[in-house]
Amino acid sequence: MTDELFREDSYLKECEATVTAAATGLVVLDRTVFYPTGGGQPGDAGVLVLPDGAEIAVLDTVKRDDAIVHVIAEGAAPPAPGTQVTARIDWERRHRHMRMHSLLHLVCAAVPCRITGAQVGAEKSRIDFDTGEHVLEKEALAAELNRLVDADLALSHRWIDEAELDANPGLVRTMSVQPPRGGGRVRLMEVAGVDLQPCGGTHVARSGEIGKVAVAKIENKGKRNRRVNVVLVEE
Repeated sequence: MTDELFREDSYLKECEATVTAAATGLVVLDRTVFYPTGGGQPGDAGVLVLPDGAEIAVLDTVKRDDAIVHVIAEGAAPPAPGTQVTARIDWERRHRHMRMHSLLHLVCAAVPCRITGAQVGAEKSRIDFDTGEHVLEKEALAAELNRLVDADLALSHRWIDEAELDANPGLVRTMSVQPPRGGGRVRLMEVAGVDLQPCGGTHVARSGEIGKVAVAKIENKGKRNRRVNVVLVEE
């Protein structure tokens, strides 16, 4: 089992770790700051720094059973088990994912509908809703999102056991995907006063860190389904 350091601190950029398994194209560590693909958020990229200073590029990160797999180029020689390495993420890419993922939680706060899908991206992110009779208006939604950003709301996480989640089914906003189970506990992400739901992703500490945002477009994806596409406005 890999110790998932990013679950408790999204701002960790690197850590010292030991290789526990390796094969062509993959490396497993005893602990890592690399987030694996999941919950609509892409896996981290970065490097593994060897004791002699050489770097092995990590192209992607995925979860397999209880291990987090650092995907490297098939032509790269993986370090042997027992090797001490420094695991260092591509921070600029990760931080954009953090800002985007937190932005999608603000969208959830602004749209009182069940979620049918979501995808975090560095350049554009989207979230789909079963809107029913609820009408989404692009400019009004953008104004509300920027109001929530400007409010500089605190984001924090906590853990609850699965029984507590079962007793509060309204915490789950997604219609087709349930939070991972089997570990005995579930991670909740809260945007102070406006949103609370299960989430294992990485987030910024305050909504003000997201920066100015825009709703790129709202798409009709079916009789009841609407897709909200959002972007970060760079200044």
